[in-house]
Amino acid sequence: MTFNDDASLDTSQVGGGGRGFPGGGLAVGGGGLGIIGLIVYLLINALGGGDPGSGGLPSQLQPGQNGSVSADEIASECRTGADANERIDCRIVGYTNSVQDYWEKAFGNRNGGYQATRTILFQGGVQTGCGNATAAVGPFYCPTDGLVYMDVGFFDELSSRFGARGGPLAQAYVVAHEYGHHVQNLLGTSDRVGRDQSTGPESGSVRLELQADCYAGVWTKNASTTTDAQGRTLIKAPTQEEIAVALDAAAAVGDDRIQQRTQGRVSPEGWTHGSSEQRQRWFLTGYRSGNPSSCDTFGGDI
Repeated sequence: MTFNDDASLDTSQVGGGGRGFPGGGLAVGGGGLGIIGLIVYLLINALGGGDPGSGGLPSQLQPGQNGSVSADEIASECRTGADANERIDCRIVGYTNSVQDYWEKAFGNRNGGYQATRTILFQGGVQTGCGNATAAVGPFYCPTDGLVYMDVGFFDELSSRFGARGGPLAQAYVVAHEYGHHVQNLLGTSDRVGRDQSTGPESGSVRLELQADCYAGVWTKNASTTTDAQGRTLIKAPTQEEIAVALDAAAAVGDDRIQQRTQGRVSPEGWTHGSSEQRQRWFLTGYRSGNPSSCDTFGGDI
């Protein structure tokens, strides 16, 4: 997925480090291994076969080596679409800008209008309104403070640990999925699912995650209509090959794929995000329709 070189980036939507709120609330993950609640950390231990600190994370991202990503550096280095085409942190800025521009237009004046939020980039660990998190959690959304949190090394993990092909649209899929959770929070969908931490292929948590996948597909379809503050187009329409890469990323973090790789067997009763097939199918549902109304994962079988 390519940015237009002369588009301007709004770095105010992306920050470094984290916010030191006390623990509380529910963290909602999706792009990686995060699941509802900070029990995600323990579940990743189980899925990954041990301490995430010894599971192949790059040394600079080991739990305990907490660090912030410099907001000043992001502001000085991430100015244009050309920068986004060259640097992953600038791409995250660009994806954040594009996703939020789409949802602002999609909401209009309904539901009180879209409320913009921020992506917080971090290394190693971060304090959030939902509690402390390490790099092992992967990208997640915290409804308590309304922020998206993203470890800058996750995308290497997506390829090296989970076998996804990677690439810009795979990265965009992860960002768009997490902002799908923000949309769910604004619409009250997350509250309706509530604190039910049940698992399984028909559980509320799986339906919530698949809807966020669908919302990511909707944004992907509409990404080429998003604009910067001067009205210039931010992103060029994705190619079919790029769509295939995004689908590959969705499949790589399917519950069945992760269970097979880490446990040698598939246990649907433990699913929290949905199977690879489900994640791909709901992303495609959103992409083909380009309409959020197609993303009703709560209305029947999934």
